Amino acid sequence: MPLNMVENGKTVKLKAIYSGSKLKKKLSDMGLTNGVEIKVLFGYMSGATVVNIRGSKVVLGAGISNKIMVECV
Repeated sequence: MPLNMVENGKTVKLKAIYSGSKLKKKLSDMGLTNGVEIKVLFGYMSGATVVNIRGSKVVLGAGISNKIMVECV
């Protein structure tokens, strides 16, 4: 499921990123790599999604969070 569909407070695992290599590289540099656990702090289909990745808060736009596929932990 896309990251922007995850309810607030849930923790998920990154499965895939469906985008070009430039965006994948940028997200990888931010800590978004396959298998990383992501806790959704705020979002749930309301535009930007605020997540906690490896202890850091990251804000992802709606378009980007829709390209990040995750699975339940």
